[in-house]
Amino acid sequence: MGSGSGVLRACHPEPTVAVTVLVTALAAASGRSVQACVLIGAAVLCGQLSVGWCNDVVDAARDTAAGRADKPLAAGTAAERTVAAAAAAALASCVVLSLAAGRWAGAAHLTGVAAAWAYNLGLKRTAASWVPYALAFGLLPAFVTLGLPGRPWPPAWAMAAGGLLGVGAHFTNVLPDIDADLAAGVRGLPQRLGRRRSRVLAPLPLLAASAVLVLGPPGPVGRAGWAALAVTSGLAAATTAATSRGARTAGRLPFLATLAMAVTAVGLLVLHGGSLVSA
Repeated sequence: MGSGSGVLRACHPEPTVAVTVLVTALAAASGRSVQACVLIGAAVLCGQLSVGWCNDVVDAARDTAAGRADKPLAAGTAAERTVAAAAAAALASCVVLSLAAGRWAGAAHLTGVAAAWAYNLGLKRTAASWVPYALAFGLLPAFVTLGLPGRPWPPAWAMAAGGLLGVGAHFTNVLPDIDADLAAGVRGLPQRLGRRRSRVLAPLPLLAASAVLVLGPPGPVGRAGWAALAVTSGLAAATTAATSRGARTAGRLPFLATLAMAVTAVGLLVLHGGSLVSA
């Protein structure tokens, strides 16, 4: 048995909505038509839904054994068969919608979705756990631009920033659950590095993404760019300082700081959306 709300929670709604809004906003900023933005947003939404539901189905046994009351399948508020069916339906819809946005654009997006599924199905337990995030996020600008006439690839700075943002998102997402993951035998790169070192390293790819987004696009940087870079640099320094004083002193500051850095980097990416096809 289960409920509709349980199935909804199993899709990881927060990151699902965040990534969908990011890519749709990026498409709008790059000059895509309203119809194209809606199609791109629907494809990304279906892809993210499939990834979230797949994740909870794969982790169901481990979450149940760990008594994860925050996980719908472990808590019994969603049925595993229902969530698995939802994941399959969302994936099928993602394939159709992605290819409707253009053959090459669809291939780029589906490669990223495949990478995310590969993470769920095993790569999350290896030292290469960061690779699917880097690939999936790095290809998001390509999904936006390859559907345009002439099928232009986005500039290298956009894909590099997307990849770095993905790695930063991986570390940020894992930080709160490192101890529980280790107890469950999940040994991705952040878990292998340990909580302390991961807290220090988590801000670095986000800081690098911000630097790429400030210095990479054509034209003068401007005050907003320098201000964003100053903010991310300050947050990175604060995180490192807090971590160096020990876990008790640091508390949730590293997680919150890296989350703020991720938001800043996303804002910069959308701000430079118009440069995706003019650079």
